Amino acid sequence: MSERKSAAAVNLSVFLLMIGVGLIVALLPRRIMNLSASVADVGILASAYAIPNMLLQIPVGRLADRFGFKGFIVYGYLLCGLSGLLYYVAKAPQLFYWARFLQGIAEVPIWALAPALLSLQYASQKGTVMGRYNAALHGGLTVGGGLSIVFAGVWTGSEPFLVFAVLSLLGGGIIARFVENPAPRPGASVVVGKATASAVTARIRPTNITVLVGITLYGAEYGIFITIVPAFLISARGDAQWMVGSFFTLFYVALSIAQLFAGRWSDRKGRKPVMLMGLAMAGAGIALFHRCASPAAVLALGVASLGMGMFCVSAMAFLNELVAPSQKGLISGAFFFCWGIGYFAGPLLLGWAGGAIGYPVGFTGLAVLNLMQWAAIYLCVDNRGHEWPGGCPERTASE
Repeated sequence: MSERKSAAAVNLSVFLLMIGVGLIVALLPRRIMNLSASVADVGILASAYAIPNMLLQIPVGRLADRFGFKGFIVYGYLLCGLSGLLYYVAKAPQLFYWARFLQGIAEVPIWALAPALLSLQYASQKGTVMGRYNAALHGGLTVGGGLSIVFAGVWTGSEPFLVFAVLSLLGGGIIARFVENPAPRPGASVVVGKATASAVTARIRPTNITVLVGITLYGAEYGIFITIVPAFLISARGDAQWMVGSFFTLFYVALSIAQLFAGRWSDRKGRKPVMLMGLAMAGAGIALFHRCASPAAVLALGVASLGMGMFCVSAMAFLNELVAPSQKGLISGAFFFCWGIGYFAGPLLLGWAGGAIGYPVGFTGLAVLNLMQWAAIYLCVDNRGHEWPGGCPERTASE
């Protein structure tokens, strides 16, 4: 019963938080473009978020393995609340970048540690519980994106940022009150330098590095979909704000549906087929959307979003099976470290390529990368990929 209560509280908290994120995410690209008039500058939003998010993933994951998950998650929600207040008072691009930087720090434990906590409580259903968590996360983004459309003509200023702050603090309170904290694992170390790197590489064989590369590509596409794609729809195609809001809503709906069902499917059929199908759908949608008229373009982006969600949850469960229970936070940190590299670099590189050779060519190149990643996983990865059948034993103190 306590595990079910914890899972419900974790999912409810992230759902509420992401309603707030959904309210603000569609506003940020236009706010920056109004202040700087540059599509490329919108990519800085993704980078400001990704730099701290990337650098802190593995250290925070390792510390959580040692001291427990709950406290780090609660502090993440509190910092999200502070970032919302900074957005609320921001009047210059630099303050928006700093608020996004703080939000990047805050969401380290929310994205990475909560799935690791659930994987310890539901060891035989990793894909299912991770999929439900990610579905709740993106379901909140869906609701928030829908509300941003409904209230588009009602907001007079920065009210969505204040709502985001309130929902963040409410989510943190729910975690503090209702979530059970798994006991710290004796095999975990607080060292975050060479020992941490050794702990990661010891559990990842060369063939499984292919999956980490795919996660980096997934992070790049996520960042591009949040920043460059809406800016492209606004500037290059002249789409209205309601069309951009519709894209964000469909993006999050597709991610939610994909992760809800693909996690359970990967528990039953294996991780590899789900990853392959996800990459194929993502590549096809990215290749087609910029060649289509606006309604069809949004539908193509929805297909790509479904594929991204399928790849994400199956890859997350794949990596979780590589390590002992004392290293679940660490491997989740490794997942989001690679995701952060892509989220940081992807929008910047595509923004540069779009200015140099055109955004359609850049999007076509991104689709080709999905095809190459599909081939790499097909050739290099076995169906489940975990190092030990049925999970791995705890590492001994001598390791």
